[in-house]
Amino acid sequence: MSSPFLADCPARLAVELIADKWTVVVLAGLSRGPVRHGELVDLIGGISRKVLTQTLRRLEAHGLVRRRAYPEVPPRVEYELTPLGATLTEPIRVLTDWANTNGDAVLEALDTGRRTEPGPSVHSGHSAGDPGGWQKPGPALR
Repeated sequence: MSSPFLADCPARLAVELIADKWTVVVLAGLSRGPVRHGELVDLIGGISRKVLTQTLRRLEAHGLVRRRAYPEVPPRVEYELTPLGATLTEPIRVLTDWANTNGDAVLEALDTGRRTEPGPSVHSGHSAGDPGGWQKPGPALR
């Protein structure tokens, strides 16, 4: 049996999709039912409307999110998980529980590593406000 993470394997594609910075947060935000774009921006916090739109389109293209436009004036659009997207609700909950339990320890280890590492940090590609890409979960994940 070949490795599930070879470049041409569907499992690798799925992991790469889920590993995106905003995917899990957006899916968690949609886990309670249909949500409008602006409500999702407010719920998640820290995501631009443009990045949210790009993330939703990518998740829709991969069959995890459904976009529903209603023929109303003014137009109303809602996003919701598809049955396939809903299968990620429990793994995301488990990951969120782990993050809530271990988030402080991860940040502490990151801070300790930055104080003891000589030369450029391995996280030098991140801004001061983004500690290595790790942040405590926002409202959508609590």
